Amino acid sequence: MKDENCIFCKIGAHEIPTKKVYEDDMCIAFDDMEPLMPVHVLIIPKDHYTGLDDDVPEEVLGHCLKVTKKIAEIKGLTNGWRTLINTGHDASQSVRHFHVHVLGGGLMPRPNDQDWGRFATNADKIYDKDGNKICG
Repeated sequence: MKDENCIFCKIGAHEIPTKKVYEDDMCIAFDDMEPLMPVHVLIIPKDHYTGLDDDVPEEVLGHCLKVTKKIAEIKGLTNGWRTLINTGHDASQSVRHFHVHVLGGGLMPRPNDQDWGRFATNADKIYDKDGNKICG
């Protein structure tokens, strides 16, 4: 199944060019156009699912996660990599087509070391670089 208005469906169908990293019958992986790390690859199934909230079949989920290891090998990520799946608006999912981010090529902070802003459980303890309290 495809969504004719979905950019990722168009990429999966080769209607929009991209810098392909890997492809098989079930998915395609390509370099992110706005990378957050030296290596930032997106893995998308060729069938359309909006996100993890769209009952993605187990075989698709498992396959996409298994492909992360292939991407890491292709991209030379010998020191590790991060996988990330955003689902829905509050998670900042910018394209409503299930996809897995593979990030690497440098040391990344742990998620609990990042500034989550006013929504953080420790928002009352967040300060800017000059020591001014940001939240709370």
